[in-house]
Amino acid sequence: MKYPRLKKHTFLIDLEKLNTLNEEGCPVCRRKFTLGETAVMAIGAWEGAKVIHEDEAVWDAQTASFIERRCFESRKP
Repeated sequence: MKYPRLKKHTFLIDLEKLNTLNEEGCPVCRRKFTLGETAVMAIGAWEGAKVIHEDEAVWDAQTASFIERRCFESRKP
């Protein structure tokens, strides 16, 4: 794997996480999570890291973390 830290931030949604996270859903797209779906801990326009769908995030090698896609795109010059 090119970025070993990438695996640390990525996980599958299990029943425990599903019950915990689905009250609010994904803070980016507002969809609910499903069992077996891939999610990541990402930073964005909010404070701290939150769990979001993997397709809503971009891996930033400079910070070695996932960043919410729209937030990442807004940082580009």
